[in-house]
Amino acid sequence: MRRGEVVAVCGHESDGGRAVRGLLDPRVSCVTGGRELFRCVRALRARGEPVCVVPMTLGRDPELVADAARTLLGLSAEERSGTVLAEPFGTAEHLTGWLRAAATRVPETSALLVTAPSGDPFVDADLFRIARLVRQYGRHRTVEVALTGGDPDPAEGVRRCRALGAERVVLLPAAWAAPPVPDPEHCEPGGPLLAASAVAGVLGARVAEAWHLRDRHGDDGLSRGLTAADAHGHSHSHGPGGHSHGPGGHSHGPGGPAPVRAQDGQGAHGSPRTLRAVSPGPADAAPRGSRRTDSVPRRGADPHVLPSSRSLR
Repeated sequence: MRRGEVVAVCGHESDGGRAVRGLLDPRVSCVTGGRELFRCVRALRARGEPVCVVPMTLGRDPELVADAARTLLGLSAEERSGTVLAEPFGTAEHLTGWLRAAATRVPETSALLVTAPSGDPFVDADLFRIARLVRQYGRHRTVEVALTGGDPDPAEGVRRCRALGAERVVLLPAAWAAPPVPDPEHCEPGGPLLAASAVAGVLGARVAEAWHLRDRHGDDGLSRGLTAADAHGHSHSHGPGGHSHGPGGHSHGPGGPAPVRAQDGQGAHGSPRTLRAVSPGPADAAPRGSRRTDSVPRRGADPHVLPSSRSLR
């Protein structure tokens, strides 16, 4: 994994890094964003060390990635020449897969309460989507969500699970930080989400990929990092035939630019593959009133990413 120094930048998912330090190699610097990240990287570069910064989000803090990129842009040209920004530790798709794997270790007679520190309304809403997928493709009848510092909180989440008939409730953390057990008589912790060995493996993959992109393509990751939060938040539409705006950009209706399509699966080490613009061809055309389906995942697809065409009913 190691080439120079690794800096793990942490946010609200890990209580500012406190919840993740015990899972990291002691040689990895664990910092919060902004000034602490800036000072850490500058000090390491002053010693001549190459530095790789890894945003330690599990997919619920895209702003952490963008903020890290903005911070690193404040370095001098010489300092940036030996600094790379890695892809985030995890995405929402990874988090779904990790939660599904953790759920297999919980007796199916127990209810699952997926917990995480409250973020903004959009990441909190997405956690309900993730929990729904855990339930849909798992074996547990009851899967609820609780937000530490939000609504519903863990105590309310346990009450909801009990009201639905659960005798036992297991708190499954969707973050580095796990909440205290609110009702030990009826619930128990189900974490941590990832073991230290798994954290080391994923972190090593992110670092190796970041240096590969720098060495082979001259990509230090800053440009990609700056746009990490662009698709996060509200969007609005201008009506039929118009276009809709999302944070940082917009998409056109009929007659506009060619659509952007994500290739199936993910790239090396679990990072999302590059998006490419495509023009509709014969294979993309479908008769009016019909709907294309593609229920068979393509070869090489990440097993943690669920096929988009599968019904949630």
